[in-house]
Amino acid sequence: MSSISKSQAQPLHGHVVLVTGASRGIGKAVALKLAQLGASLAICGRDPQALQAAATQLRSVPANVLAQPADVTKPSDIAALVHATETQLGPISLLVNNAGIGNPGFGPVQEKSEEDWDRVLDTNLKSAFLVSRAVAPLMIQRRHGDIINISSLAGKNTFAGGALYCASKWGLQGLTGCMAEDLRQYGIRVSVICPGSVATEFSGRGPKDPSKVLTAEDVAHAVAMLALQGPQSFISEVQLRPVAKP
Repeated sequence: MSSISKSQAQPLHGHVVLVTGASRGIGKAVALKLAQLGASLAICGRDPQALQAAATQLRSVPANVLAQPADVTKPSDIAALVHATETQLGPISLLVNNAGIGNPGFGPVQEKSEEDWDRVLDTNLKSAFLVSRAVAPLMIQRRHGDIINISSLAGKNTFAGGALYCASKWGLQGLTGCMAEDLRQYGIRVSVICPGSVATEFSGRGPKDPSKVLTAEDVAHAVAMLALQGPQSFISEVQLRPVAKP
């Protein structure tokens, strides 16, 4: 039996991936999965200690890793992150916009403050716009790339107490669709993944039954599927649900 080649075992070898919000939860699981497939990883987050812990775990895969603290609602932080990634690791071939928060996005709209609105929309929606705006011109130059936005089924369904969070995720759905149309002419695919409830440290609406929710690794699997799709195909949206209904 012939041995498995490196290109088969690590199909993303030579690719550079930037994952935002990768110090924990879904972002860290995505980074680990793509590292196992051979990619070099640039990861960012606001908590330097958690970020370094994630980087240490990634390097044990092993993987080439750049871990840089960044607030992806700030253009200056994003510019520094993208520059460091391209300089130290190489051209970014895949961007995963994962940074997001739950609270203070839950609760009746009349009880929410303008500061709550700004925090949720800036983190969940504006950050995807800002990071994509920084990375897309580089991908256009190379006429190649993938951008994957991590949304939520809350971006397709409304529920009581979800006004701010749903607004951010519905907005992300619209942003993704328009970006896809703007960029596909340059060979760039923009996709969105919409998970249901995921068992992470994410601050959501309350306790979750572990048997009736997704794992962060389930979302990472979906990201890997998009990253490995054939060059002629374009999976624009993935809806991901637990088998058991919550």
